[in-house]
Amino acid sequence: MLDDPRTVRVTGDDVAAVFRRTEDADAETRPADYRDKPVPEAYVWCNLTSGDATRALWLLLLPFMVVNLAHWMRPAVTGRIRTVRLYGLLVRLAGLTLTVLLVGAAAEVALDLAAWQCAGTAACAGGHSWLGFLSPAESGWWSAPGRRLTVAALVPAALTGLLWYLSLRTWRAYESQQPMERVDGPEEGAGRSALGRPGFWYGRRLVARLRAAHTAAGLLTVAAGLAVPAARFDRRAGGPAVLGLAGWLLQAGLVTGAVVVVGVVCRRGRGERFLDRTLDVHLVRRLPLAALALLLLAAVYAGWARPGWASAGRLPGDAVFGGLAATQGLLVVALAVVAHLLYRTAPDPRAAMRGLGGPAVAMLACALGGVMSGGVAQRVSDWLDGTGTSLAGPPVLLTWQASVIPPLLLVVLAVCALLARRTWARARAERAAVTGDHPDEAADAGRTRRIATARAMAGLTDRVPLLVTVVATTTFLLGMGALAGALVTDRTPAEAAEGTYAVLQGAARTGQAVGSWLIGVGFILFVTWGRRAYKDASARRTIGILWDVGTFWPRAAHPFAPPCYAERAVPDLTWRMATWTRATGGRLVLSGHSQGSVLAAAAAWQLEPSARGRVALLTYGSPLERLYGRWFPAHFGPASLASLHREIDCWRNLYRLTDPIGGPVRLPGDCGPEVDREALKDPLSYGRTTEHPLPAPILGHGDYQADPAFAEERRRLLGRLRPDVPAPRPDEDGPGTVPGADGGAHGCAGRSSA
Repeated sequence: MLDDPRTVRVTGDDVAAVFRRTEDADAETRPADYRDKPVPEAYVWCNLTSGDATRALWLLLLPFMVVNLAHWMRPAVTGRIRTVRLYGLLVRLAGLTLTVLLVGAAAEVALDLAAWQCAGTAACAGGHSWLGFLSPAESGWWSAPGRRLTVAALVPAALTGLLWYLSLRTWRAYESQQPMERVDGPEEGAGRSALGRPGFWYGRRLVARLRAAHTAAGLLTVAAGLAVPAARFDRRAGGPAVLGLAGWLLQAGLVTGAVVVVGVVCRRGRGERFLDRTLDVHLVRRLPLAALALLLLAAVYAGWARPGWASAGRLPGDAVFGGLAATQGLLVVALAVVAHLLYRTAPDPRAAMRGLGGPAVAMLACALGGVMSGGVAQRVSDWLDGTGTSLAGPPVLLTWQASVIPPLLLVVLAVCALLARRTWARARAERAAVTGDHPDEAADAGRTRRIATARAMAGLTDRVPLLVTVVATTTFLLGMGALAGALVTDRTPAEAAEGTYAVLQGAARTGQAVGSWLIGVGFILFVTWGRRAYKDASARRTIGILWDVGTFWPRAAHPFAPPCYAERAVPDLTWRMATWTRATGGRLVLSGHSQGSVLAAAAAWQLEPSARGRVALLTYGSPLERLYGRWFPAHFGPASLASLHREIDCWRNLYRLTDPIGGPVRLPGDCGPEVDREALKDPLSYGRTTEHPLPAPILGHGDYQADPAFAEERRRLLGRLRPDVPAPRPDEDGPGTVPGADGGAHGCAGRSSA
């Protein structure tokens, strides 16, 4: 970005820092040398999303990240505070079900498949020596069913502890980064984005509360997996009254704990209007400890000697997974109703899916969690049961959910075929436009076709709402159908289809087999990708680019989601801009590419009005309106972007028709042309010229600075700022001023630079 191999870090650390060229390091002390040129800086934040190898493990948290995105996708609306809070509450509850689903899947694998079924079956235990000490054939102390379950419970309990630790560690590194104090207080009014509120990038209190609640939910799920089977046996066997009473009391404690957890999740959302430094210390500490105490009591209760208790069949997992699926379906439906009510209050024709993007994404998060959970259970069951006859297998619902994957993929392929056909038709239509853009040059059919195809492929981004709509709707219908089939038949699809038409039987068997195979392949690919990313920095960088969008938003719905890098990056940029303008009295141009333009806008919103008016914004390849404005209208809608345009000194935006990510800002009225420059030419030259003797590449989303328009627009912005720059201050009053600073931030490989 600085176009110089000699750079020096002027502020920051190894995670994120501001760099200058070596010759510009002391520019403030030599104001006369910079009276006619800017001081360029680069803010490097790539390590926040694709730093060390542990970032690859964030792939396992993908469902949590997706449901967290749903929180921020609500439609834009003024007023209706209770409805907005209800929307956030429903998303937080959906996130809680995903935590229970993940821990429940781990408990299904460890407690049911390994300890209950395999260790309790001589044929299976004989094939896995590491389960030998749990086998009843050994007649050891640990071979009793309850004690086997207690040993196996260490796995899901350890998983919950790991999630708690990762959340705590990232909470200290990200949510605890305090933004800059502001003397003006929160700015409210029509069109103002919530991103300008003082406490927007300081979610320390909420994440700590949610972390305590979700940790407790995970531990209570494991405790239920221990206590419920033992209590069921005590009720049926007519054993000692003391054990029966202990079972009832323990289950009552678990229900009480669950009610408290739900109450904590429901009670408080985000506080953004001021810096909320309060921390609910007693709740954060005591709630997980209380859940851990109940887990220890459940372990003691399950491990008590019970003569005659033997493991047979499955643990009661069908009811748990069925209840979770039904709850998630109801939450998604309720979320869709609330989102529709909000959208009707202030319809925005550019909003994706007419304001239903949040419910659709929440549905996809639940489906992704179900597929990952079912995939692990299916693969472990197949691995343990080598003969395919000794184990009852995972809950029937998981098999039904696997069986609906093939028809879902057929629907997705049909939509992709439709989009491909439309893209091909658009590419043919674009050829005339490409030829018209170069009327004085000799036509080249191959060159024209490549440029037109690049434009048509870039337009696929605007078709994503159609794909999400179809996938989310189909997933919901198939998921509810699978739930109904599992509850009604209590058998796998292949078993339920026996005795019916031959075609139906064949379809059921094929769907079940192919679905199980696809889950296995998908899970292997998922693990392989994560392993490759762990070892390969370039693969880690690719994941980091994907994470740029997913982890931009604070953790408002799920504390175990990957951390929000913007809670570090936005305060960094705000502090740098505010302290520089305050110390020098100068003005600056903040330039941002791709995701960096989103960070630039968010940082500009966080400045005080006096500092905001000293900033000009230059964005290029920016998804501010094309992605964020459509999918997150409450924070990047037309009114919010128009408000930003009014409050900063000036704003120019560059884009290309071949760019699949960036696009125009599309401000309403006369502001639109004022901000958006006409689409840049891409390639820079159609044929061979004296300036481009070789064929110029189609740049698409990259290398905007190679276009002369970039330097031209930057000169215009600096020229607009320069007349208002005060004269250098005397040395005794502090450092001299710099006429202009071209500030920025860039991500890995220059793909997300600002």
